[in-house]
Amino acid sequence: MDHTFDIAVLTGRKYINDSYPDNYSQNVVDEDNAVLNALKAEGLKAVRTYWDNPDFDWGTTRYILFRTIWDYFDRFDEFGPWLEEVSAQTKMINPPELIYWNIDKFYLRDLDEKGVAIPPTVFIEKGTGTTLSDIASGLGWEEYILKPAVSGAARHTYRIPASDLPDYEGIFKELIRGERMLLQQFQKNILDQGEVAFMVFGGKFSHAVLKKAKPGDFRVQDDFGGTVHPYLPHPTEISFVEKAIASCPVPPVYARADVMWDNEGGLCLGELELIEPELWFRMNDKAATLFAKSIKEYIS
Repeated sequence: MDHTFDIAVLTGRKYINDSYPDNYSQNVVDEDNAVLNALKAEGLKAVRTYWDNPDFDWGTTRYILFRTIWDYFDRFDEFGPWLEEVSAQTKMINPPELIYWNIDKFYLRDLDEKGVAIPPTVFIEKGTGTTLSDIASGLGWEEYILKPAVSGAARHTYRIPASDLPDYEGIFKELIRGERMLLQQFQKNILDQGEVAFMVFGGKFSHAVLKKAKPGDFRVQDDFGGTVHPYLPHPTEISFVEKAIASCPVPPVYARADVMWDNEGGLCLGELELIEPELWFRMNDKAATLFAKSIKEYIS
């Protein structure tokens, strides 16, 4: 079959323009264009479009590359069927088995079982009739993080002191009715030390950035006032990340591992992002090229 494109770089509909007045949206476009240009520099025919574009023929591209599709977790009822339909017409990067595995944060349980350190976590199935207080009984944690299994940008993520758990019973009851949830021990070191994002392309460490929350908050995302800083990791930190990535069901073409220091000062994995992670190409001028080379090697 003759294809028009080797690869289609996917964004969200709200980011499809070339320029925006706000820095956040412009960064999205600039990062996507850095990827697009790097792919073209590797001799690949590439195009950028939005994932729910009704006018794009997915059969015209060999692969689709998930980049800034940052509305999919709010539209999962649409995204799920779309993913199934499009996967029958073209190939995906990362591959579908990784995408389906990584969409739901229950993947952390799989990594935990393989010896990758994560924050102490209770995985709660959809529809359970158990209360938050019942779940927390006997855990003895001072603070908790409650969040959905399918989420992004800290959607419905709550930091809850143990004494305030009863105040969140209503929210929990409403959420658990429709989706699986995680209850985690809050790792207080994130307040002072932040969280480090490690970018790995084709199994090779590329670069890392330190994400810090604004004073008085625990969420490091820039949506909530978080800041990003250059970070030079220690080899033991890179080894920790490489072990986590090696524990995936299949090797990812690209990955971002968000790592923090737990309450005892050890490393633990907060998230492993394999679908549409922000990769901060703007923080390393060689990163987009390494990214594109790993993709070319994968699809060749």
